[in-house]
Amino acid sequence: MTIELAQPRVDQLSEATSALRSWQHEGAPMQLHPGDIGWYWRFGTETTAAAVRTWSRDGRILAVGLLDGSDLLRITMAPDSRRDEELSHQLTQDLTDPKRGVLPEGKVYVEAPQDALIQELLHETGWATDEPWTPLRLDLTEPVKDPGIRYEVAGPDKAHVAAEVVRASFDKSTFTEDRWQAMASGVPFADARCLVAYDENDNAVATVTVWSAGPGKPGLIEPMGVHRDHRGHGHGKAMNIAAAAVLRELGSSSVLVCTPSSNVGAVATYKSAGFQARPEVLDRRRDG
Repeated sequence: MTIELAQPRVDQLSEATSALRSWQHEGAPMQLHPGDIGWYWRFGTETTAAAVRTWSRDGRILAVGLLDGSDLLRITMAPDSRRDEELSHQLTQDLTDPKRGVLPEGKVYVEAPQDALIQELLHETGWATDEPWTPLRLDLTEPVKDPGIRYEVAGPDKAHVAAEVVRASFDKSTFTEDRWQAMASGVPFADARCLVAYDENDNAVATVTVWSAGPGKPGLIEPMGVHRDHRGHGHGKAMNIAAAAVLRELGSSSVLVCTPSSNVGAVATYKSAGFQARPEVLDRRRDG
């Protein structure tokens, strides 16, 4: 048997996202989620297809990777394939050798499930560990409390509002109304909702996009931001609670998010909304 590495065509993206969707389950390590590809879709369908890689055996997709920038591959595998030796050795070769067309020469990074065999193989090949990230989880078994803020689900007519808040939340953001529309055209957005929250003066103060992977599976927050002119009023906490409420309505079993451990403020905001921190995770880094 051989492992086939492929860059899917535009019409094959739904197959890759469906595989990701099927791999999400409670108790799984923090891993690539359909919502991650959904958020990347803001760059357009063709760009998204160019950033995705799949590894298959006998026509079955065993691993999906997303090039989140040229130097970072975010990858996960089917639950029964995380310790698959043939797949893991093939992945290690494909990620280490720039000629394979996955990662370029120089300093690069790989995000992979912490229990995957590839973690050990990359370590043996000389890959170091990078800065820690903190995954956080909120159980959605019980009803979510009132967020205490007015919010709405933003459709195409409010895309410009959501985009403006995202740009005002992240200093280097290039998010625009057109990119919102591109994101909304993607396959994963059928299971997503974009929320915008307003203060008592009708100012748009925060936004979040939530991504369901289907009923009974963990949902994802990506991204959540508070307008820089409206911070310090608890809007981040309220927005996260609203996000959880919407994901529960969509049937999600829990809500997940992951943020750099160095971003102490973000970690605190999620915890204030009831999220529980899980053990830190580390990307792998090849220094060139």
